[in-house]
Amino acid sequence: MTQRLLVVDDDKGIRETMELALTEEGYIVDTANDAEEAREAIRANTPDLLVLDVMLPGQDGFELCREVRRTSSLPIILLTAKTDTIDIVVGLESGADDYVTKPFEMRELVARMRSLLRRAQADDDTPQVLRVGPIEIRPDEGIVRKNDEPLSLTRTEFRLLTTLAARAGRVFSREKLLSDVWGYDYFGDARLVDVHVRRLRMKVEDDPHNPTIIQTVRGMGYKVAEE
Repeated sequence: MTQRLLVVDDDKGIRETMELALTEEGYIVDTANDAEEAREAIRANTPDLLVLDVMLPGQDGFELCREVRRTSSLPIILLTAKTDTIDIVVGLESGADDYVTKPFEMRELVARMRSLLRRAQADDDTPQVLRVGPIEIRPDEGIVRKNDEPLSLTRTEFRLLTTLAARAGRVFSREKLLSDVWGYDYFGDARLVDVHVRRLRMKVEDDPHNPTIIQTVRGMGYKVAEE
């Protein structure tokens, strides 16, 4: 089935260029100029992925990203002309799965989109149910519970937690997680991993500042401790 994208950017030239290029890649592409048009487009035809510019007239991309994320696990890539670490982190903390800085090459954006759209396939030896302390994960069903209460995770957060929990005790470097979770073999920013771990801890840990489930191994990466 052909996948549908929504591109939100107030620059008409960029919108038209992206629409043409992405249509040639085989996607159905809807476009929007601002947050209001984006909301209407999402209501009319729910996209498989959202490409969202940060600098929009009126409501900015950060706030629209937060709004979408409150009710949806829709994959989101932010487009930003800002390269400062704080702006990138704010974007990821808003709920984006990834970001691309302007100017960018279309092949990089397409590669990142394909990685996010690609449905992660469970390894043959991944158990049907994973348990880590009070957390129960059902990979085949896309369900996570804590103390029998359901948790709302984005697709990226779910893949990250499942990847770590399926290999409890193993330390994953940031580069390995970029490869396994995001599918990025040759590009990717370690900040993606750090921010998503922080967001995930806010949902699964009793005390996110003193995590016991997702542990940092200094100088090496992250792991889920074995029971």
